[in-house]
Amino acid sequence: MSDIIKIENLVKRFGELTAVNDVSFRVKRGELFAFLGVNGAGKSTTISVLSGQIERDGGTVIVDGMDIDTDLDRIKSEIGVVFQGSALDRVLNVKENLKSRAALYGIFGADFDKRYDELDKMLSLKELEKRPLGKLSGGQRRRCDIARALLHKPKILILDEPTTGLDPQTRSAVWRVISELRKDDDMTVFLTTHYMEEAADADYVVILDGGKVVANGTPIELKNEYTGDFISFYDRDEASLAPLGKPTEKISGGYRIAVANTAEATALIKAHPELFTDYEVSKGKMDDVFLSATGKKLTGDGQ
Repeated sequence: MSDIIKIENLVKRFGELTAVNDVSFRVKRGELFAFLGVNGAGKSTTISVLSGQIERDGGTVIVDGMDIDTDLDRIKSEIGVVFQGSALDRVLNVKENLKSRAALYGIFGADFDKRYDELDKMLSLKELEKRPLGKLSGGQRRRCDIARALLHKPKILILDEPTTGLDPQTRSAVWRVISELRKDDDMTVFLTTHYMEEAADADYVVILDGGKVVANGTPIELKNEYTGDFISFYDRDEASLAPLGKPTEKISGGYRIAVANTAEATALIKAHPELFTDYEVSKGKMDDVFLSATGKKLTGDGQ
């Protein structure tokens, strides 16, 4: 797959603060790309540069073969952004909001009606269309925000914490739509999230910390590099695991220990078979990767 986004040595300062410090990464066409970092890591700043909201202080930004310095308007036409906070008018109803936004892209009349019908099939807009945005639930507003970002059929959909604060059913519905867009339209999805199960499904992950890239790779590559395996015990108390000579961590229903790899797990099983009656061996999760790469847990809203 070819690269649809190429960012090299990106720098953005706010006074004496360097929010983005020599950041480089590439996003392949059609992939789900996860951009991770705690609050203040530089994620939203990078997105703001990428989408033309703010100017950078250094580096290059190429989107679909176009340089942001010379083709910003064309780049904006290929990007749809769903921000953490809604960009729609809380007083206008849903259809009025989308109609006014569509006009900014030159979408009027029958063209708008056709696109509105297409988006309704994905996001069930018509059941909400006469209600003011300010009267909608968080999940309903998120559906409308996604519709706004998709009005002009962008090639790249940027989702900045798209499911934060949503109930599990609405989160599932949002991801169903995203999956359909990737499958049917070959859309590239650029995601920031603090839900690690969402990042685990990405094709490629970049982790930021303090404005710098500290880790990148596919989820499996990152798990192999930054975590080992874990053995979880469900029928043992902590004291009984002392012969294994490993620090224990309390988990739901039991305890777990970290091992370097499956070979070490196998050696422990052979050496202490009496302890291994109700257990499982698993690879580390993306939470473990993030903690290992940054020394922090990824919780709360990112910036």
